[in-house]
Amino acid sequence: MPIAFDTLFEKPKPVIAMIHTGPSPGMPGFLRVESAVERAVAEAEVYLSAGVDGLLIENMHDFPCIHEREMGPEVAAFMTRVAHAVKRRAGYTPVGLHVLFQATKTALAVAQAAACDFVRAEGWTHAHISDKGFTDASAGTVVRYRHQIGAHDIPVFADIKKKHAAHALTADLSIADIARGMALHQADAIVVTGVHTGEPPRTDDLQAVQAATELPVLVGSGTTADEYAELYPHADGFIVGSALKEGGRWDAPVCAQRVERLMTAAEQVRAATRAPLVKN
Repeated sequence: MPIAFDTLFEKPKPVIAMIHTGPSPGMPGFLRVESAVERAVAEAEVYLSAGVDGLLIENMHDFPCIHEREMGPEVAAFMTRVAHAVKRRAGYTPVGLHVLFQATKTALAVAQAAACDFVRAEGWTHAHISDKGFTDASAGTVVRYRHQIGAHDIPVFADIKKKHAAHALTADLSIADIARGMALHQADAIVVTGVHTGEPPRTDDLQAVQAATELPVLVGSGTTADEYAELYPHADGFIVGSALKEGGRWDAPVCAQRVERLMTAAEQVRAATRAPLVKN
């Protein structure tokens, strides 16, 4: 049984910070595994010092990405090295894996080998066309693979109507319809994004998913210090990348001031939500 979302994270409505690894071996721009590991651990240090609630490692610098079936074993090996080092530094702070493109089996294997805590998945239910190619529904394959390798406790946070994609194939289904299907197909949480990296999801999409399922709902893009309070009532957690980087660019270094500003906003909202009402 996968670990429940509210058990995995110590605080309510966690902020999960993205670590974008350097290019994998074989990609233009790859230098050395050691340098990628050192950079990932350094970014983890900045995040953890500011009090983030979780980390999510992703091979975003592998764009243009290829499908899992076309990958060589070097991607899994590289991500395992990075994930193991980050998890050692993170300790009890949850660490997740997202391996592009649609490489959820690889992410599960890496997470299990590196003692990480969750994975993020693309294309859980209903096919769509992404900017990387056709994305087939993968829930059945991934759930069986998780069972086969004994990774029963690792939850899958699955994207719904993924950003950087066209969803004409499912235009006759509402986001609520798809959310109900994701619950049926054993997703452990649903990630709602905007249309592009750095863009927040629509509030009505978040509300529709919340109303359609009891699964935790995460904002997967566009959360900033200024928008955190507005998004807070409509989500159970936040995956944040671009807003924590210099200039708000996903491919820039982590900015300690941006991280601290977001976590200050998060703690203020959480404290205000917990504070009891005092009668006059």
